[in-house]
Amino acid sequence: MTTYSNSDYAATALRVSTGILFLAHGMMKITVFTIPGTVGFFQSLGLPGFLAYLTILAEVLGGIALIAGVATRLVSLALIPVLLGATWAHSANGWSFSGEGGGWEYPLFWTVVQATLVLLGSGAYAVKIPALQKTLGQFA
Repeated sequence: MTTYSNSDYAATALRVSTGILFLAHGMMKITVFTIPGTVGFFQSLGLPGFLAYLTILAEVLGGIALIAGVATRLVSLALIPVLLGATWAHSANGWSFSGEGGGWEYPLFWTVVQATLVLLGSGAYAVKIPALQKTLGQFA
C-alpha cells in the first residue's frame, strides 16, 4: 500500500483542478468560439493560424493528461508556453482578468501553477505508465 503525504494530496488537487480548466478552455475554443473563430482570433493578433490548432490540442490533451496524472511534469512544462502566449495576448487589456477583454493576471497565475506542478510532480492517484517512467524518469 502506498502512503501519501499532504504534499501529494495537494499536488493532486492542483493537478486535477488545472487539468479540468485546461480541458474546459480547449473545449470552449471548439464548441463556443469554434475552431475557425479561434483561428481568426489568433490571426487578428498577428499570429499564424496553425498556432490555434496547436493551442487547442495542447489544452485538450494536456488537460486530460493532467487529470489522469500522466507525465505531469512534462505536460505542465509543455503548457507553460501556451500560458505565456495567453499572458501576452491579454497584456494590452490591463491587469484584471475581469476587465474588458480579460487582463493578464489569470494566465500569468496559471503559468505559476504549472511551474509549481513541474516541481511537485503528479502527487497521489496518478496513472503510471512504466514505459514512460523508464524513458522520462522523474518527468513521467
